[in-house]
Amino acid sequence: MSFEAVKANFEKAGIADRIQVFHESTASVQDAAEQLGVKPEQIGKTMAFNLKEGPIVIVVKGTARISNQKFKAAFHQKAKMVQAPDLPELIGHPAGGVCPFALQPGVRVYLDESVKDEADLYPAAGLPNAALRLSLAELQQYSEPFEWTDVVKD
Repeated sequence: MSFEAVKANFEKAGIADRIQVFHESTASVQDAAEQLGVKPEQIGKTMAFNLKEGPIVIVVKGTARISNQKFKAAFHQKAKMVQAPDLPELIGHPAGGVCPFALQPGVRVYLDESVKDEADLYPAAGLPNAALRLSLAELQQYSEPFEWTDVVKD
């Protein structure tokens, strides 16, 4: 379901041809970078967290790591990732395929400042072996972020 929903969104936008599906996994940043032939920094890593108000996803640069201090300052609670078995129900995508598109209703999207370092980013596309290329402007347009944040380690 999740890949089909992501693909349908991008078909409406006329850029579904950018979605790449691989025989090998692109679930990790390193795997995705190797399959796509890009730097790990260019991977748009989408991380899912449980907040008291409900689940959220944050897109960060592929090599970035979450700063617990910054996360707590931004969201006023500790970072608690959504567990892999709960991802499809809470977020709408399986582990390795989490992306900021075609999410379950109510899931808020945040874009981390770290993604501004790259002209093009390659987020997942709803499957652990699918990704697509988007400019920063396109990522912002199609993910419809609730807001920008800064939660990664310096």
